[in-house]
Amino acid sequence: MRLVSYERDGAWRCGIETGETVVDAAEAARRMGLASDGDADALHSTRALLALGSDAVRSLCDEVGAAENGAGLARENLRLGPPVWDPPKIVCLGLNYRDHAEEAGLQPPSAPMFFAKWANSLIGPEDSIVPPPTARQVDYEAELAVVIGTRGRDIAAEQASEYIAGAMAFNDVSARDLQLANPLWTGGKAIDTFAPCGPALVTADAFGDIQSLAVRTRVNGTTVQDGTTAAMVFSVAETIAYLSRIMTLEVGDIIATGTPAGVGNSRDPKLFLQPGDLVEVEVEGIGTLRNPVAPRR
Repeated sequence: MRLVSYERDGAWRCGIETGETVVDAAEAARRMGLASDGDADALHSTRALLALGSDAVRSLCDEVGAAENGAGLARENLRLGPPVWDPPKIVCLGLNYRDHAEEAGLQPPSAPMFFAKWANSLIGPEDSIVPPPTARQVDYEAELAVVIGTRGRDIAAEQASEYIAGAMAFNDVSARDLQLANPLWTGGKAIDTFAPCGPALVTADAFGDIQSLAVRTRVNGTTVQDGTTAAMVFSVAETIAYLSRIMTLEVGDIIATGTPAGVGNSRDPKLFLQPGDLVEVEVEGIGTLRNPVAPRR
């Protein structure tokens, strides 16, 4: 099952991807009698759809998959946005791959190390990354991100998978010069356009073992990161359990789970993104982000 956001009349809509087409979730729910007109109108966002519960979402997607594709829109003609464009929280992990901690000259953390981004950073899988005028050291970070599908707190690691709606590719773009100017990192992380994600929110049945997925970055066609989620310091389940002991995890929350080795700041010579570059972040079984770098604002 693949859920997307797509642009229509200047606003994001929730869509269900079926092959090469996208079916509007609200219109499908209304047409199939799975929601009244009023209820269907509320399903304009993936977050609202997830709030109906996994059984209702699965039923709707199954109905769409079994129906004729004539009701769908050609995916290639759509501008896709962040699969969840209105998350309550975006929580990002730092140094959560052993090889990335090593290349940074640091010990892996003894507990998940996390920081925040906000919805202003989110862009779609082919939108432009636009650095601020003060940033000169813009870096890439390929990540697997998961989206919470069931509200929860004090979640046991063994039950964490029950709270995950799906996963997507995520690029934790970072302005290293702004990030390292402040020990809290936020100034170099929570920047407009610095969280490309997508191309879809993909459920676990479509990608398999979440701790055995390849994670890669290419800059202008050259592979610069090539890791696997098996190398995480803290697994996705351990991360969810840890965070849920601190805060309630809400439907639509995004958790970006860290990046493998190969970031530009740790290379010799350093490799920072420049206007005109194309950054591709790929997560196995989920898809690829292809974001050009625009001139600084």
